[in-house]
Amino acid sequence: MTTAAKLENYRILIIDDDVNLNALLTEYFQGFGHTLSSATTAAAGRQQLRRELPDLLILDVMLPDTDGLTLCREFRAEYDVPIIMLTARGEIADKVMGLELGADDYVAKPFEPRELVARIQSVIRRTQDRVKNVALVCDGLRVEAETRRVELDGNDVELTTMEFELLKDLMQSRGRVMSRDRLIERLRGFDADVYDRSVDMLVSRLREKLGDDPKRPRFIRTVRMGGYQFVGVMSK
Repeated sequence: MTTAAKLENYRILIIDDDVNLNALLTEYFQGFGHTLSSATTAAAGRQQLRRELPDLLILDVMLPDTDGLTLCREFRAEYDVPIIMLTARGEIADKVMGLELGADDYVAKPFEPRELVARIQSVIRRTQDRVKNVALVCDGLRVEAETRRVELDGNDVELTTMEFELLKDLMQSRGRVMSRDRLIERLRGFDADVYDRSVDMLVSRLREKLGDDPKRPRFIRTVRMGGYQFVGVMSK
């Protein structure tokens, strides 16, 4: 097994109309433990991004229904997911524009799949380091990922590891509805015995510690048949 294969496994979405490339990368990434899903149009990619909330997005510049650069700008305004742009043209102007619109890296076609895997790991590491050192602040609630400190209205709040990870994940995904299945996948690395009912109980305990009324939520809203959504207004 290579060194790269021993790293954390990632959920990746590629939006590219080259079905052969998508199939090749899907099989190749499996060898590194990564899960790759694909969409061949911008419209399908939008739906999958909202549904799957991947760890990283690979976005082709040339798409049949929407320019990839326009799509990059749209996604960056709404999501925090790292983005790697692909292009067959390899022009400096495209690269500069993609980076200016919020892409984290740029790879010109043709490329070696191993290079793309290395770029993915590098981008996610940089993103994780950036997030790790930034406090999440919202309406009197402060969460420090690096020190694992939680403060509400000036008072420290003691959370378990699972409660902390749930709160951090909801805050980082603010505004988006997080399904129970998605939360289970996120939390399973901290506790193998995670299931739908345990997520509900975990949210209930977290709300109690935050003094959050589910009928008039300050932070966490229950979405019927959907999951949970962080509704607090985030501070810079």
